[in-house]
Amino acid sequence: MANNIFTPTNQKLLTNVAVVRIKRTGKRFEIACYKNKVVSWRDGVEKDLDEVLQTPTIFTNVSRGEVAKRDDLNKAFGKDNHREICVHILEKGELQVSDKERQHQLDSTVKEVATIVADRCVNPETKRPYTVNMITRSLKEIHFSVKPTRSAKQQALEVIEKLKESIPIEKARMKLRIMIRGRDCKRIYERVKGMLNEVESDEWIEVDCVEIVCNVDPGLYRLLDDLVRKETKGQGSVEVVSLKEIAAGGDEAL
Repeated sequence: MANNIFTPTNQKLLTNVAVVRIKRTGKRFEIACYKNKVVSWRDGVEKDLDEVLQTPTIFTNVSRGEVAKRDDLNKAFGKDNHREICVHILEKGELQVSDKERQHQLDSTVKEVATIVADRCVNPETKRPYTVNMITRSLKEIHFSVKPTRSAKQQALEVIEKLKESIPIEKARMKLRIMIRGRDCKRIYERVKGMLNEVESDEWIEVDCVEIVCNVDPGLYRLLDDLVRKETKGQGSVEVVSLKEIAAGGDEAL
């Protein structure tokens, strides 16, 4: 695919082009983007559309500079607003790359997914984390396939349940240190304690101050943090001590 194109309006030379394509109503529609920005947009890192698009124009063929007709846009998308359609194509379209680039992107995404899973999960039988290589092998065993329109993080969270078909795995527990202070300390303590099912220790430092060390599912962290900050009017805190429970004797899964 050519790396240089001309827009039909001003013949301005565009370089470093990445084309995203979608097919609708028997026709193809393309947008011209900057390389590497498409993935950043889909991952939520880049939020400025102008930093992603080389031009907010819908083409039927980017390399030839053929702009889509208004009637075709209305028929395919129910609108002719180019910027709104660009967003739709960015989210749902297919990034056009060479076979070599595509394979490199797939391999990179698989590694990124494996890294996220390895970082967030443990073997529940040993309480030890898996290595990235072990997760990568398991992904191959369950025939994991990359979804180009979804971020590596989304795919990692989705594939954890599927991995249970191949290996014993569960999300890592988060160890927290919770400090509760203030006049309503005892009432807040009882409320927080009721949300926990694995408390390592709780120590009353003073009459109106207690420290709790506990292990929770990562999804509970924000709820606890909001509750403690709100109820103690900023005097309390929730600190992450560690993300994983790791059994003594090593840092790799057996």
